[in-house]
Amino acid sequence: MDKIIYVTTNDFKFKVAKENLEPLGLKIIKKSIDCPEIQADTIEEVAKYSSKYASDYLHENTLKNDSGLIIPALKGFPAAYTKYVEQTLGVEGILKLMENINDRTAYFIEVLAYTEYGKEPVIFVSKTEGSISLEPSGKYGWSWDFVFIPKSADKTLANFNDDERWKFWDNNAYKEFYNYLKDK
Repeated sequence: MDKIIYVTTNDFKFKVAKENLEPLGLKIIKKSIDCPEIQADTIEEVAKYSSKYASDYLHENTLKNDSGLIIPALKGFPAAYTKYVEQTLGVEGILKLMENINDRTAYFIEVLAYTEYGKEPVIFVSKTEGSISLEPSGKYGWSWDFVFIPKSADKTLANFNDDERWKFWDNNAYKEFYNYLKDK
């Protein structure tokens, strides 16, 4: 069984990685290190930088996940600035910005960046489609979970516990990553 060093401080991201990759025969090992999160225009740039940093720091092959919320009616905002917006405007601020907007379409881009030590990162992307609710609801999860309604659901992610919530996410990036490793 191949082992993958998954760099995150987020227990939910680690759970999702394990749920997607361990059934395929990959052993997922969590390492928590502080990776700088650069300010960049794309989620892909942020993920690549973090993964390369982690690989260089640990002297190991690493997998890093970065994601961002995209709201087309807000011209794609917050995108690569999702974490910053969460810490400043927050969920209530986004709802305020969307008060008079009828098109509440939104999606998350999730980027897995895999870096073989000494090499440049390779990325794999998933897109989870949905919409932004009119008000927060639910009791599980954090932040955007309280306002993001996945396309295949009729309520926010925060209405589903961890064992249910991860199943709403598009896991295409994990499949592509596994196929990449398998084909090497």
